[in-house]
Amino acid sequence: MIWHVQGGLGKNVAATALCQDIKEKYPDRKFILVCSWPEIFLNNSYIDKVYGLHNLSYFYENYIENKDVIIFKQEPYEQTGHITKKKHLIENWCDILNISYQNQQPTIPINYSQQQLILKWKRDKPILLLQTNGGPLFLNSNPTENILPYHWTRDIPQELSQAIVSKYFNNYHIIHVTRQGGYTLENVERLDYEVSSMELLALVASSQKRILIDSCLQHMAASLSLISNVIWIGTNPTSFGYSLHNNILSKQPKNLHQLINSYLFDYNFSNNTHECPYTNVTEIFDIPQVLNHLGN
Repeated sequence: MIWHVQGGLGKNVAATALCQDIKEKYPDRKFILVCSWPEIFLNNSYIDKVYGLHNLSYFYENYIENKDVIIFKQEPYEQTGHITKKKHLIENWCDILNISYQNQQPTIPINYSQQQLILKWKRDKPILLLQTNGGPLFLNSNPTENILPYHWTRDIPQELSQAIVSKYFNNYHIIHVTRQGGYTLENVERLDYEVSSMELLALVASSQKRILIDSCLQHMAASLSLISNVIWIGTNPTSFGYSLHNNILSKQPKNLHQLINSYLFDYNFSNNTHECPYTNVTEIFDIPQVLNHLGN
């Protein structure tokens, strides 16, 4: 039984929710996983073999040619339930895999050595983990020169991010997770360089408070059952979130512009600055209200 999971780290973390169900659905078959982030699946006892998308030598010969094989390579983002925003990402996978949806949550087994990665994130004060930006989004095909500092569909506006820092920096050591080229905040430790997925998981586990966006860290927090604040703009918790979290939604835009580049989704996530329906930050969030929702 081959399951193909491609996409970003957060999507792969969400996929961990179904590994046990898959093995129980197909107990007499070897469970072969092909994925884009192998590290988070390697300790999973329900999977027989894990392959990265770029390490598939002799795969057809070993697992498909003249074999009794079942292959699941369908894309959950292209399912009706996802496009219409009526089902969670994990539920759409359940439909593909013919598994009953029981509100399964991500789970990432961690070995002893990986547990010690928490020591990397020890600081003098409690850690507030603030993720303001997610994903390497580019203006065109030359990413080294055209990194977007802000992408409105997922990123927290800089004014709100700095207000969050101002509220908490006296009591917390704030680690600011952003992409390279993202905007700069004062009074934070900036994390915009590459670390392993398990180091990121250890960072989540080390934090005492979390203010996140719809990206990999909110999925990791769910896998650790750590309640987090998640701020939503162009995506929504119905499709990608968890009821465990304190989900804070942006204001509905008053005037939607022509969504000229949007096909099966309302907002195209790549180079769509022209589709932003807001003209200033106060139309996106009531900043004092958000700060109040975040608590102490």
